[in-house]
Amino acid sequence: MTMTEEVSQNLEDTRDTDTLSAADRCDACGAQAYVRVQVGDFGELLFCAHHARKHSEALSKVAEVVTDQTSLLQ
Repeated sequence: MTMTEEVSQNLEDTRDTDTLSAADRCDACGAQAYVRVQVGDFGELLFCAHHARKHSEALSKVAEVVTDQTSLLQ
């Protein structure tokens, strides 16, 4: 399963409390975050659309839940 397919599945389970705001910043570069990745006991990682795409293969291996709001960019 690709990350895009996984994200689509997980978006159906997204609750309002999972909504990212302008205050949420990418852990890699500080830009506005549009993707939240839950990684077990380690917590969460936040990524801008660019870094989420760049690291999607590695993230898909460790992600328990992915919240992708990159559709808001269109």
